[in-house]
Amino acid sequence: MTQCNQQHQGTDGTMLVKTIKDTATQRGIGRAKVTHAVVVIFLEFFSWGLLTTPMLTVLHETFPQHTFLMNGLIQGVKGLLSFMSAPLIGALSDVWGRKSFLLLTVFFTCAPIPLMRISPWWYFALISVSGVFSVTFSVIFAYVADITEEHERSTAYGLVSATFAASLVTSPAIGAYISANYGDSLVVLIATIVAVADILFVLLVVPESLPDKMRLTSWGFPISWEQADPFGSLRKVGKDTTVLLICVTVFLSYLPEAGQYSSFFLYLRQVINFSSAAIAAFIAMVGILSIVAQTLLLSLLMKKIGNKNTVLLGLGFQLFQLAWYGFGSEPWMMWAAGTVAAMSSITFPAVSALVSRCTDHDQQGAVQGMITGIRGLCNGLGPALFGFIFFLFNVELNEISSVDHDSASAVNHESSVIPGPPFLFGAGTVLLALLVAVFIPKRQCLAVKTCSTRAMSGPVSGTPSNNSAPGSDEDIEPLLQDSSM
Repeated sequence: MTQCNQQHQGTDGTMLVKTIKDTATQRGIGRAKVTHAVVVIFLEFFSWGLLTTPMLTVLHETFPQHTFLMNGLIQGVKGLLSFMSAPLIGALSDVWGRKSFLLLTVFFTCAPIPLMRISPWWYFALISVSGVFSVTFSVIFAYVADITEEHERSTAYGLVSATFAASLVTSPAIGAYISANYGDSLVVLIATIVAVADILFVLLVVPESLPDKMRLTSWGFPISWEQADPFGSLRKVGKDTTVLLICVTVFLSYLPEAGQYSSFFLYLRQVINFSSAAIAAFIAMVGILSIVAQTLLLSLLMKKIGNKNTVLLGLGFQLFQLAWYGFGSEPWMMWAAGTVAAMSSITFPAVSALVSRCTDHDQQGAVQGMITGIRGLCNGLGPALFGFIFFLFNVELNEISSVDHDSASAVNHESSVIPGPPFLFGAGTVLLALLVAVFIPKRQCLAVKTCSTRAMSGPVSGTPSNNSAPGSDEDIEPLLQDSSM
């Protein structure tokens, strides 16, 4: 009787999961395309781009003392939480499908927006804790990998990254204009509407990208702690030299990028004396050039000089850009360095393409989750590190006011020896990343064979599938191996 009940419960669980999945799939329109991923990314970051100008004001009004430091701590907590959750969300999306987790990540990433004018303290608190689900790029890259061939992925990843830049081409300018003429409340309202539209787009339009046969068919299929452990992949990367080099390169290059992104607009406004309109124009220029770099230039470079050399070139641009930011003290220097920054945006899509070539189809979510986890760790350490360095060099804000070139600087930098000390520190870490990346072997793909999670998820009885690829222990990449499955 007990055995019959267990079988009955297992059948009910399987039918329930299938019903939920079929309903979610039917809600999508058409087949999964890269266009769906592009629209989701564009709407999410367009809504946040609108808040660029109001964010600077609210940040300083809420934390008038040590603004850079508090900004770094807020973004740091968010980044660390993202690092802790990325492997779990990536692994779950490999067995439960991408759409549900895409909806989850978009919802919680956009959730703090309406609170900016309602309660700034709750706004910043929710920004911090929303990091648990702020891993949209992890799910998006896995979504793209599901529906593209290997030779198409570098272009597809470049398109997704370029869309992120495109979302920032006009949104800060629009937000600055509305804020100046109609107030910050209207900007927050419009950003909230865009965020809700993004959530509805995922819920009603975006179809599931993971085939039914590769998704979970019963509630009994386990996700082990080893898969969810954010430090598990970091402990395993040292067992393979090539994977270790790639991961160290990502960490050293993205650490300063995360710190720069968290504080650079505030730095332009209060240290370099950019107006809100100038900041919006700067973002638009960098965004347009980044689109060109991540679509046309990236595709050309991948064909002409190869994956590794494209990564090295992107790191070279980033090194030059950060050094210029660090020593630059005039607005024209920031504009010139911004053009170089756009060229450096080819690095991460090139790295993502390199990693995807080394991964089985059913492991894309877990591996992209690992890379996003490293970036999440940087999103935690980078802003906090930049904020501390600003504080250490006594670069602090005394007041927020409208900025023009005839007014005195609103920044106290009595003890500051150089205009942007954190950017020079970042240039040093990118130099180390460049030296590490030189030793990445010039191979099209690593000799990787992963345990196929789908091979064991099909039959409940445990009968192995024919499409598993066991291989020897030496053939299995430790980072990508799923020992529990």
